[in-house]
Amino acid sequence: MPLRIHFTAEDLTRTRLAGGPGPMLELDIALRLLQETSHPTRFGAWRRESLRRLSPRVRRLCDLIPPTGWTVEFLGHATAGTIEEALDRVRATPAAQVRKNMETWAGLDQRRPVPSWTQSLGSDKRLLMELADTAAHAHQHVIAPYQQHIDALSGADQALRARQVAHGGLQALLSGLNPRYIRWRPPVLELTMASGSTGDIHLAGRGLLLIPSVFGAVYPALDDTAEPQPWLTYPVGLRDTDHFLSPIDTARTLSTVSDSLTALLGHTRAVVLWTIAHRPGCTTTELARHAGISPASASQHATVLRIAGLTRTTRHHNTALHTTTPAGHSLLNHVS
Repeated sequence: MPLRIHFTAEDLTRTRLAGGPGPMLELDIALRLLQETSHPTRFGAWRRESLRRLSPRVRRLCDLIPPTGWTVEFLGHATAGTIEEALDRVRATPAAQVRKNMETWAGLDQRRPVPSWTQSLGSDKRLLMELADTAAHAHQHVIAPYQQHIDALSGADQALRARQVAHGGLQALLSGLNPRYIRWRPPVLELTMASGSTGDIHLAGRGLLLIPSVFGAVYPALDDTAEPQPWLTYPVGLRDTDHFLSPIDTARTLSTVSDSLTALLGHTRAVVLWTIAHRPGCTTTELARHAGISPASASQHATVLRIAGLTRTTRHHNTALHTTTPAGHSLLNHVS
């Protein structure tokens, strides 16, 4: 039995896409991934490098953000625009709210023992400050080194979602978010949750904020009590064969750009790269039209650029959508 979100016509008009992953929400999901071993192809290198850099004090943060289940509420702030904004909110949490959130969190899963150190959270302001500082440390070593790649993946996904809406409306968007775990059966959105949660949620005119996630690659996350609007995560448009680049992989790609330039010295291919950068999410046909070349030539040049690591191709049905990678942006910035 799935978790069912019921939409009214008003909910559909208020449902919208977030501009990108929420920094605190991505950290929450990433910390959960670090505590297990799933998706070794996609996240194995990232997991090894992140664990090597993290301080042992991050274990306390993981106590409150377990691999499955609920995060203590005062660490939420999923829609904060920056990690600094989110952590400022954590530090400003009143002691009474901390105690209330901890009591609620402890009661959500009776099977999970409550760490003894948390008993002082509601009375020791210093402990809350240290927890926020630990979250900043975790973000610095788990998220920040990969931010450029996260932004590139998010940009490609935004182009894909915009095309879904343009060609099929909100129905196409909701149907294509994560078909295995998020199913649109109008007027109900059915979710398969990692926790196995079931039941019925009525949005009551609030709509739904759809937040892309690089680290939330499988199951969705949901907060139907969030203000001013409930939110739901969906994975960026990665294929199962894609992997999350580590800084080492990215550095290797950037270090070989000079060699790759031998394939890019021609005027036409340079125009193709420039066109993709300025028209993210363009199809091969659109690329050909704007670059002034044939579709066959556009496809050939786009393939070379993709193999060189300068562009990324996302599939939408039978259509290829092209965006530049961090290496492609770096190359264009360098030559400009």
